[in-house]
Amino acid sequence: MAPDLLKFFRGSAASPQAASAAKGAARTQRSSSGLKEFSKSIGPESPKVILDLGPTSPTNLMRLTGMGHKVYNEDLLMGSLDSRYQVKGADGRLELSPTEFFKDSLVFEEGALDAVLAWDVPDYLPESLVKPMVDRLHRALKPGGVLLGFFHTREAGPEAPYHRYHITGSETLNI
Repeated sequence: MAPDLLKFFRGSAASPQAASAAKGAARTQRSSSGLKEFSKSIGPESPKVILDLGPTSPTNLMRLTGMGHKVYNEDLLMGSLDSRYQVKGADGRLELSPTEFFKDSLVFEEGALDAVLAWDVPDYLPESLVKPMVDRLHRALKPGGVLLGFFHTREAGPEAPYHRYHITGSETLNI
């Protein structure tokens, strides 16, 4: 991964050694009232269709499928870095094309999803993808569907740390 991308995803231009050390760092457990409400909404009573927009988390997949839910996973952040979605802009520079990106991303029928784990993904996506993403999620969610989103209290930008979230209980997660 290029140093500038490491900076984007880890909060600083980390060396491979620092990135390796960060992987081994202890996770922080925190309580989340939003996750508590999300958990109540999906409950184990009847199977739900859930979309997880973050990087794949075996912990989340096992927990949710263990409750009988069907889980889809799309890592929109990594997908947005794919060169297939670059087009030449008016100034001749390559730029991300939301039209091209969404030909392959978030392709769901209307009302196909019961719930979405958006985490803090919108804070890190290129601005041109945020509104189309929200529109697609709105159409894909069933009426009464739920979305869990975390947002930074300050502008995320390249210095904000990027986290993977792992659900450990109905209202707790590790980051």
